[in-house]
Amino acid sequence: MASDHIFSFVRKRYAKGVSLTDGDTKERLEVVILYGGNSPEHEVSRTSSLHVVKSIDLKRFKTHLIAIDKSGFWYEFKRDLSTQEQSRLDEPLPIEGPRINPVEYLSAFNPTELIVFPILHGPNGEDGTMQGFLELFNIAYVGSGVLSSALCMDKIKCKELLNAHNVPQTKWVGVHKSSIVDLNEHSINLDGDLFVKPANMGSSIGISKVTDRKNLTTPLLEAAKYDDWIIVEEAVNGREIEVAILEDEEPKASVPGEITPGADFYDYEDKYDDGATLRIPAPLADDEILEVQNLAIKVFKLLNCRDLARIDFFYKESEKKWLVNEINTMPGFTPISMYPKLWSATGIPYNELVNYLLSDPHQRRFKG
Repeated sequence: MASDHIFSFVRKRYAKGVSLTDGDTKERLEVVILYGGNSPEHEVSRTSSLHVVKSIDLKRFKTHLIAIDKSGFWYEFKRDLSTQEQSRLDEPLPIEGPRINPVEYLSAFNPTELIVFPILHGPNGEDGTMQGFLELFNIAYVGSGVLSSALCMDKIKCKELLNAHNVPQTKWVGVHKSSIVDLNEHSINLDGDLFVKPANMGSSIGISKVTDRKNLTTPLLEAAKYDDWIIVEEAVNGREIEVAILEDEEPKASVPGEITPGADFYDYEDKYDDGATLRIPAPLADDEILEVQNLAIKVFKLLNCRDLARIDFFYKESEKKWLVNEINTMPGFTPISMYPKLWSATGIPYNELVNYLLSDPHQRRFKG
């Protein structure tokens, strides 16, 4: 798909917004940014949210910042976000302000004039819990609905569904933490090196690469710190390719990007300390690009995702074979995150991307 066509559909929706003069707030849509969260990905959320907030068009949206601490308590970070104040934000958004009751806070808004952007990564934010909470108040929000958010966060259930629809994946097995003590190097019927991951986690937290089966217990116990279920996968000798999806009436795919990890695999430091090498667009033939874009859209639809997602693949080039790795329904929005970088390379700059996601939200309410 040509990038100028993708860019035009973003501009078309964005143009529907209300054009106001500076300082006029009467007709601006109310936007609540939720950030932080009771999740190991708390810090990533605060950084993602900073850059989203700095990109919001204040002529069209009145922004409210709600911080959630690691215990799950909510705080109203009171800032009058004028254009000048917005430009001065330069640190991950803090967890500060008066503590609030979320039910009372959200109930004070007119739900037809409000959209919530839950920039929360990982459990208790990206897994359907926050989405269900917002739906109780009939509030529109950015991102996938309850079912798809939960499915995509749970790697085991997601893979089971994809497998039922013959979507190609790497080989894997699920392990419950209660069975770890009974496992030995012959218990996992997979070949070669392995990756051990918590079933419900992102940002490569709790992931280990295993090259010696005799030392399998340690990475399993590490993953069990974050979830009761653990997924063990065969390590794939292939290229790591990612595609960003953005939904209008139909999902559209970005140009693919390729990641060359700076470590043994694409770990937390690579993702957020700029340690990996990114090639955007990925050096692929036209037919390879079309194939992975179509597969990404197929997975997005199959999992009933909404608004946005990043689909991660392995490409076994010698076999011309694509394998789906993971689906992220609220991908990172830091300056070095792949999702905004992929759309920037496709023709949609960061600020246009953010404001597109906030535009016309009530037409997208509860589609998933």
